Amino acid sequence: MSLPANLGDFVCRTHAPDHPLLIGLDFDGGTTVLTRAAFDALADAVARGLLRQGLGRGDRIAILAANRPDYVAVVMGAMRAGIVPVPVNFKFPAATIADVIADCGARLVIHDGERRALLPATPPEGIAFVDFDGTGPGTLAGLLDPGPFEPVVPGPDEPALSLYTSGSTGRPKGVLLSHAAHRWVADTRRTETDLSRERMLIAAPLYHMNALALALLACASGSTAVILPQFRAVPYIEAIASHGCTFLTAVPPMIAMMLREKAALAQADLSGVRMLRMGSAPVTDSLAQQIRQLLPNAAIINAYGTTEGGPIVFSGHPDGRPVPMGSVGYPHPQVAVRLVGPEAPETGELEMKSPAVMLGYHNRPDVRSPLTADGFYRTGDVFRRDADGFYYFLGRTDDMFVCGGENIFPGEVEAVLDKHPQVQQSCVVPVPDDIKGEKPVAFVVRRAGADVSEEALKQFMLANAPAYQHPRRVWFLDQMPLASTNKIDRSALKRRAMAELSAAGSPA
Repeated sequence: MSLPANLGDFVCRTHAPDHPLLIGLDFDGGTTVLTRAAFDALADAVARGLLRQGLGRGDRIAILAANRPDYVAVVMGAMRAGIVPVPVNFKFPAATIADVIADCGARLVIHDGERRALLPATPPEGIAFVDFDGTGPGTLAGLLDPGPFEPVVPGPDEPALSLYTSGSTGRPKGVLLSHAAHRWVADTRRTETDLSRERMLIAAPLYHMNALALALLACASGSTAVILPQFRAVPYIEAIASHGCTFLTAVPPMIAMMLREKAALAQADLSGVRMLRMGSAPVTDSLAQQIRQLLPNAAIINAYGTTEGGPIVFSGHPDGRPVPMGSVGYPHPQVAVRLVGPEAPETGELEMKSPAVMLGYHNRPDVRSPLTADGFYRTGDVFRRDADGFYYFLGRTDDMFVCGGENIFPGEVEAVLDKHPQVQQSCVVPVPDDIKGEKPVAFVVRRAGADVSEEALKQFMLANAPAYQHPRRVWFLDQMPLASTNKIDRSALKRRAMAELSAAGSPA
């Protein structure tokens, strides 16, 4: 089958026009359904409306809103017109949001009501603000120009969309992604697994690659995506049960928050979930056991991907060997990977090359390109490879720290802590030390009803890991603070550790 050249047109049209493509759920109980035909019509009307506004091919529009079905239609409609959508992280401070909008060169910002407060009272010169809700001028309804639209045919390296990095290691960078790159992603995923009868649940933010790639996959595969504005544990549980969701994506903190909601879980039938795709952190044996109890019929996939390199890097073993639970898998047959560094090829920084790799960063001559001369993307993530060729994520190169001459990756320490039967979740961060340089401390969420002590966890670590890895202090939390992508906010925990030590009047 010939694929559409334009990513915005990558919609499966084999189902009936009234097939529910996107189902939006509000926290107040409202439901919005976009059928495949209604979605196509809305995306076409967006494309026509943007051109009528005077925007042209290559122009940018920014989107500042919580998840909603018409968010996806705006993204795909803009792409149909050759206009580049830029989803913006609304958890950024207002000043950073303004920087992103200015940096990408957006001529128009489409926002929801709650996020309007993050924008200037008066739009900057040359930029228009459009509200998702309401009617008349200045709203999405007023922008739309209903009617058929023929998508533009993009060039080989023409940007389709731009996503900004989280900014955790500096000013956010605009990642330029081509039409061809993410058509390949969606087509590869839908041809490897028949998703046409699945109901996917999307609660991660659409400004993040995980959620946006899943929304594009839902359109391309003809499945149905159920969309929550944001992740909240109880509505997430209720959505799985009430809408028959069969395909979930999550990060470990989301599962940890679900497990705490005993009353909601007791009332929900989650047996229909057939697949759970996990990312951002390894799935430990302990967490996998809890997931199997929670979702007894679900296959668990420990996935890995990046905004710059795409969500397809690893898959199953070519010989059919089962993927060990702590592993992200074996290199995908269409992806080249290598480990570099003094301990390579067994351990090192992952470099990868695939059709999904980004075009580059927008307007950042000050940043060294992460693309090598031979086209590999330097991920900044450290992995080890076992004798069977399976890969295991160890941590970020910028998370690694040196304690008394020994390299410590927080993920390695967390993997041991999480094996303790009373530990639900852990996060290890470094703090300064006059003798060692830096040393590890830990934050832990206990399992429900557990009362394990700080000293017991220290002794557990000393018995099960090298002595230099044991956390010098352990603090207990009800839940981990989350960054804007639902990952654990390590920076916030490091600041908290420093505050705790300062208040105690001692470095440890």
